[in-house]
Amino acid sequence: MKIKQIKVENFRLLKQFSMDLEDELSLVIGKNNTGKTSILSVLDKFLNEKTKFYYDDFNIDFKNELENLIISNDVPEAFASKGIKLKLYIEYNESDDLSNVSRVLMDLDPDNNNIVLGFEFILHYEDFLKLKSDYKTFETRENLKYTEKNTYKPKSLKDFLKQNLEDYFKIHKYSFEFDTIIKEITETTPIDLVKENINLKDIISFKYISAKRDVTNKEKENTLSRQTSSIYKKQEDNTDKSQATENFIDQLSETDNILSDIYKDLFKDVIKKVQDFGGVRFNDTDIAIISTLQHRELLEGNTTVVYTHDDHKLPEHYNGLGYMNLISMIFEIEILVQDFKRDKDKKPADINLLIIEEPEAHTHPQMQYVFIKNIKKLLGDGIKKDDRIHRPLQYIITTHSSHIVADSDFDDIKYLKALAKNNVIARNLKDLRIQYEEDSKQYQFLKQYLTISRAEIFFADKAILIEGDTERILIPTFMRKVDVEEKARLLAENNEDAFLPLLSQNISIIEVGAYSQIFDKFIEFLGIKTLIITDIDSNGDIGNKDSQNNPVIEACEVRLGVETSNSALLYFLAGTSWDDLKNLPIAKRTIKIENSTICLCYQQEEDNYHARSFEDAFIHINRAFVNEKKDRFQGLQNRKLFDVGSNNAYVLADRCIKKKTHFALDILYHSDENFSNWNIPAYIKNGLLWLKED
Repeated sequence: MKIKQIKVENFRLLKQFSMDLEDELSLVIGKNNTGKTSILSVLDKFLNEKTKFYYDDFNIDFKNELENLIISNDVPEAFASKGIKLKLYIEYNESDDLSNVSRVLMDLDPDNNNIVLGFEFILHYEDFLKLKSDYKTFETRENLKYTEKNTYKPKSLKDFLKQNLEDYFKIHKYSFEFDTIIKEITETTPIDLVKENINLKDIISFKYISAKRDVTNKEKENTLSRQTSSIYKKQEDNTDKSQATENFIDQLSETDNILSDIYKDLFKDVIKKVQDFGGVRFNDTDIAIISTLQHRELLEGNTTVVYTHDDHKLPEHYNGLGYMNLISMIFEIEILVQDFKRDKDKKPADINLLIIEEPEAHTHPQMQYVFIKNIKKLLGDGIKKDDRIHRPLQYIITTHSSHIVADSDFDDIKYLKALAKNNVIARNLKDLRIQYEEDSKQYQFLKQYLTISRAEIFFADKAILIEGDTERILIPTFMRKVDVEEKARLLAENNEDAFLPLLSQNISIIEVGAYSQIFDKFIEFLGIKTLIITDIDSNGDIGNKDSQNNPVIEACEVRLGVETSNSALLYFLAGTSWDDLKNLPIAKRTIKIENSTICLCYQQEEDNYHARSFEDAFIHINRAFVNEKKDRFQGLQNRKLFDVGSNNAYVLADRCIKKKTHFALDILYHSDENFSNWNIPAYIKNGLLWLKED
């Protein structure tokens, strides 16, 4: 029995939210403030009932709707109940034990193996009318207070709702019928789980490890040692008591007898004094001090986790926070697995769901790889008891770690992204396979590429797709130079508040070679603003002939070109003529794809010259800089060609650059402190300025 889908309405950012769950691991990723913690919170509030709902738990759009209804002079004749809703879509199969869920089954059709459990914190129409009336009274009273004392600040509608929310909103739990034809639920005759006294704890058990863990390496806070005691308590309560547990209890009993004999001598003086003061009566009562080593309490204060180094046993707080966090998580998982097993005489719940928030805290990349590689092995057996009862364990891991993503199964990943200010959606990464169905090879390339080395793009707000090593080396420096220049310009205009540095933005630089066009569907999937920096790659007839004496169309200067060979330009700007392509303004090179915007930046005419490549463009506008440093540039050859004025930048780039990466490093090495002794080619600078804006 598994949860296949979670749906949430009006809870924080989860306005109209649904997320599929995998049979075992679902890896939930996304940028900050995309609702990862909200998923945990809404499950905890409904399933564990540990914390109540607050006014700030409502989605902002729902708050606005509710407040407008309350203050409106018009009263609606009726409305469907409004509020926070959670629905769990569950599937079962023939081998599942249905004894716990038999009372929530809505359809006895053997082909319908679906259960939908619904949880609501809602406002019914009758309660709305009372709320509206009560607020009128409250508002009148607050205004009267202000009239009597004009320094008094009247409380607002928000204050009223925050104080009195539970007087009007009520919690309900239902089982809904699922229509297998339309693949939707019918809410007409649900089973009220509270009225029917159905115990949900036997159906679903939900636990979590919060990102706010109390792991510390302070000397007085022995987190791991406390956890060992908790692990023992859980194991000792369980029917699956190990032989080691039995041996421990037996040994303590023997130790009690030995210590009790010692205590007779150790405390004989104080017992004599009690007798002298009449604290005991002769031949009536007596006292004795005996040993009662309680196995639980003994572990709680007297178990110490240490780690060994060169035969020395060092206390746990000497360990780094990364190792402490990892060990603590494993201990906590063991504790929760024991909780899932439940007490001696109870079966585990039919569905067991665990959330682990941000396991990467304090850990270095290698440790994150180790964690995600081993977590399936650690939790794969599910919930097993010695009486052969076995229940599966579903677990959700939320993360900001590109290292964890890079070493995860592509099909496990759920990507959360903001559609609007107050709403997010979840998308299955494996659904990209459908979008790339016309070319499965492209999908395979994307899958391998992202999981190996470029997973940081999942957490970016913006992206720059570049072709190769030269751009990889130089783009961060170009971004810094743009920041320096923009800050100076805005300071001169007394407009410093408008300055948001490129290097302070969450921008991922991804090297894609000549394959940027493959990423279009992926960029649309992520919904991020993307700059593609590429070359115009002009081709033309420069007089060479093939074996049949036909003209050869080959790489040439832009002024001699008749077409581009650049696959990205041919794909994204398909149908654009060569003459138009050479002079296309940035607005015409900006493409909207669903929720994403892509801008293609390639060489444009600058200082009466049109370059073909980056090196060509850089040399043209920085010829004096390169010429002055040419003898010290490690990436150059044929340096004397720079002294010939008739050699343009295309010739110099073609014949003088020995290795492009060395040339890029030369630029950095010979830069002054603020990179003011050279200029960025305009096509790159304009692209970065476009990306900089929100």
